[in-house]
Amino acid sequence: MNDPRFQTLASTIINHSVRLKAGENILIEAFDLPEGMVLALVDATLAVGGNPHVELRATRVMRALQEGMSEDGVKAWAACDLHRMQQMQAYVGLRGANNANEMSGIADTQVKTFGAHYQKPVHLEQRVKNTKWVVLRWPSPSMAQLAKRSTADFEDYYFRVCCVDYTAMDHAVRPLVTRMLKADRVHIVGPGPTDLRFSIKGVGVVPCCGECNIPDGECYSAPIRDSVEGVLQYNTASLYQGTVFNNIRFEFEKGRIVKATCDGEDAKLNSILDSDVGARYIGEFSLGFNPAILTPMLDTLFDEKIAGSFHFTPGQCYDEAPNGNASQVHWDIVCIQRPDYGGGTVAFDGEVIRRDGLFVVDDLKGLNPDQLATS
Repeated sequence: MNDPRFQTLASTIINHSVRLKAGENILIEAFDLPEGMVLALVDATLAVGGNPHVELRATRVMRALQEGMSEDGVKAWAACDLHRMQQMQAYVGLRGANNANEMSGIADTQVKTFGAHYQKPVHLEQRVKNTKWVVLRWPSPSMAQLAKRSTADFEDYYFRVCCVDYTAMDHAVRPLVTRMLKADRVHIVGPGPTDLRFSIKGVGVVPCCGECNIPDGECYSAPIRDSVEGVLQYNTASLYQGTVFNNIRFEFEKGRIVKATCDGEDAKLNSILDSDVGARYIGEFSLGFNPAILTPMLDTLFDEKIAGSFHFTPGQCYDEAPNGNASQVHWDIVCIQRPDYGGGTVAFDGEVIRRDGLFVVDDLKGLNPDQLATS
């Protein structure tokens, strides 16, 4: 199908997200995706003089490989894909999902083997650190079900939230970057037990306006590793490693998650947090502000951008905002602070900058949904 929205999105990805230049190699890795979108990306790459490399993957096949492959097999697979990734200057990951739960039920030992010997060397260490990359979901019927929308309605929603005015967003986020760079103490209060304190002093701040994720709309840092104290009760469900987790609650002492509970999946939750030492420490703190994303749908790339939300991420930190935490886990779990989700505040050094999901200081009000333009 030659959908003109494919060309619009492909142009945004190639020209804005990865800023591809003539002569650069780009790997287009597509999971369960229509050929039309892949072809649009190939055309957009060729139009700027880039060299497209394409890998078409099926999630059911990926499950079979991950579920059954030996550790030696995973290492050999990783060695091949690592060599290819080392030749790339850019990467696009387009991830459809005919079944959002396709990866559920894989043994923990296999999940950890794949994470340690494939995901970590190929993606966390090579792709994330050494390429201009962007990852995005694709509007499948499975995603429409998660979003509780019809397929056609969800497709319209998908292109709307993916094609917000990232130029306007990039301008509006600059005062937030300035404030976070100056901030030391962060205090987050929410409904129930949520009362969280930590420092982001000197860690670094990264605004995200359509570069590494689409849809986008967040600004992140990381807590000083041992500074996190208090309790955080998340209020959105999270789909991770094929399992849906509800009402996750963490208790922190000296930066470490000392107690972790949720509804009915405590053993699985704690198994993930025991993947390695760094999985019980936080690698990212981020505020979300995409004006077109208001409700969670069990998809991290969408949910972490929800207007009026923040996410607090167990596991690996990013090099751009490093706090020294290393892990094979990077789990973005989201808490929404708008009134319909219980409200809450975010304060920097004693000053409340966001209340009930809306920025309340004058220099940040441009990030509120009624100010950020949508296309």
